[in-house]
Amino acid sequence: MTMIRPSTLTRTALTLGCVAAMAATTGCSRRTTHAAPSADSPAPAAAPSASPLVPLPAPGAHLEDENNTMAVFDAAAPATVFVTQKQVVRDWSMRPLEVPAGTGSGFIWDRQGHIVTNFHVIDTNGAPGAYTVTLFNQKTYEATLVGGEPRKDIAVLKIDAPEAELTPIRLAAKGQQVRVGQKTIAIGNPFGLDHTLTTGVVSAIGREVGGYGGVSIRDMIQTDASINPGNSGGPLLDSAGQLIGMNTMIFSKSGASAGIGFAVPSSTIERVVPQLIKFGRVERAGLGVQLLPDSYAKRARIRGVIIASVAPGSPAEKAGFRGLTRSIMGGVTLGDVIIGIDDHEVSDYDDLYNALDRYKVGDTVKVKLQRGRDVIEVPVTLTEVG
Repeated sequence: MTMIRPSTLTRTALTLGCVAAMAATTGCSRRTTHAAPSADSPAPAAAPSASPLVPLPAPGAHLEDENNTMAVFDAAAPATVFVTQKQVVRDWSMRPLEVPAGTGSGFIWDRQGHIVTNFHVIDTNGAPGAYTVTLFNQKTYEATLVGGEPRKDIAVLKIDAPEAELTPIRLAAKGQQVRVGQKTIAIGNPFGLDHTLTTGVVSAIGREVGGYGGVSIRDMIQTDASINPGNSGGPLLDSAGQLIGMNTMIFSKSGASAGIGFAVPSSTIERVVPQLIKFGRVERAGLGVQLLPDSYAKRARIRGVIIASVAPGSPAEKAGFRGLTRSIMGGVTLGDVIIGIDDHEVSDYDDLYNALDRYKVGDTVKVKLQRGRDVIEVPVTLTEVG
């Protein structure tokens, strides 16, 4: 394709006009002679002045969306912190030294100094570790680990800082729904830089993503706001500056942000964090059974989760659940296989964990069991499990 510049297009049009004129007259001169206007001739119209299609804002003025983004940053940045993990190593003389092992972001939960971040930001894989938290005013405090839930990739730290320096993140009203297409604002500390901000929209909700703790995290928020390394643990906000999620991971083959980021929803954070603060762990509801790994069920082409044994005195025992039994000859007979919890189908442990995660201790659920060729449904009151 040949591109024609505007000036060339004008000359081409004039030439074509000249050719057309030659067909009707005796010729077309390269020089055009204008006749002087007579006294009775109307004055030629003034050429229109050039003006932009859209008026430009005055210097220093901003668009409405820009004003909103800046206002959210001004309000939420003081609630966003930097988290540094240090691990203890020994030098050549076997002296213990603390060295930086990773950084991430987080946000202030309350004026008691509780800091929320991702579990993978603070995880030391069992090695001795220490943590520091840097506030918006650039003051750094030593932090202690209050508790963590790797299955949800959530952890809580605590710092001893004056209340005046602590600005808690703003939470959304109960029942407020996140909708696809709404604006998202991510604040964090990518690449060890100072507070940075990226914007986007909610691309999808209800996503299921493989989590740090070995089971999938469901109901994740997908956003196209850039979530770069170091943004993990930082807040994902709406246009009102309210927390809608915690930036957790990106989907990228190169490791750079590719417009597909995921955040743990605020509904999960608001359920897990108070438990971590109160108990140091998450209270989990269960049936009181030991389960076989999924690999056994897959090899046997069994859909569901195989019950290996039933704990004495547990709700499962009271409900008559059956585990594996061994014969005198050393063979193993299959007992019950869990294939559903209420209306939730269970095909593997991941399904079972996320189904039970919807309930709390004391709730009664209907457990669907495959027992031989029969499918039975048994009501069970859930108990706390470790």
